[in-house]
Amino acid sequence: MKEKRKFTIWGKNPILEALRAGVELEKIYIAHDSKINRKLIDLANKRGIKVQRVSRKKVEELAGTKKTQGVVALISPISYCSPEEIFTETLNKNSFFIVLDHITDPQNVGNLLRTCEVLGGVGALIPKERTAPINQTVIKASSGAVFHLRIAKVSGLYQWLREFSRMGGWIFAVEKGGTDIRDKEIATPCCLILGSEDKGVSESLIKLSDEILTIPMKGKTGSLNVGSAGAIAMWEIAKNRGEPLRPHGRSFQ
Repeated sequence: MKEKRKFTIWGKNPILEALRAGVELEKIYIAHDSKINRKLIDLANKRGIKVQRVSRKKVEELAGTKKTQGVVALISPISYCSPEEIFTETLNKNSFFIVLDHITDPQNVGNLLRTCEVLGGVGALIPKERTAPINQTVIKASSGAVFHLRIAKVSGLYQWLREFSRMGGWIFAVEKGGTDIRDKEIATPCCLILGSEDKGVSESLIKLSDEILTIPMKGKTGSLNVGSAGAIAMWEIAKNRGEPLRPHGRSFQ
């Protein structure tokens, strides 16, 4: 339990003070049988921090103690940046970043971040809802790569990716039914959207993409783990990066 307590705080007053002080919190968990503290909820909502109801057992496991007052918060081990910082660096370096479309498995998130950093990517854009928090599992799976990347958390992926496109970036989604990734020289600067294994890339983001990239399958399994699919797609970007390709800009009605 010692390892888990590194990135957690518990108790109503300590969490309230953390919220007031602007401490980066990933998520707040409140036990089902605990009375709601309206001030805590309001502050969390104002800061855009997700609050989730779980069992008291879960709260106590995360805190490593039973003296939690029914509430525990995960402290982020990293400082998040703004989406604009990721976009600007990607454009300036003619590079790429990844978009994690509601990927909830921390092992997959860590693996994807590690590959992104190794292959020269700028960072990641992740949604605030329905996504794995950046915790010790992610850090370990990424081999510490999270500390060398720019990571931004946003409320709406669609709106921010529209902005990236307006700034001159290309948008590619890795999904079934698209162009064979082997036949495509992926233009940079760009972002690569990777979806959850159960639902894939969101329909709205599919429509926003410049192109759908598909990894051909020959085996009987029929699908790849998102970490493996992301690694293949990022390698295709990395191996084609040489002379800068023309920036891409689109207009929207």
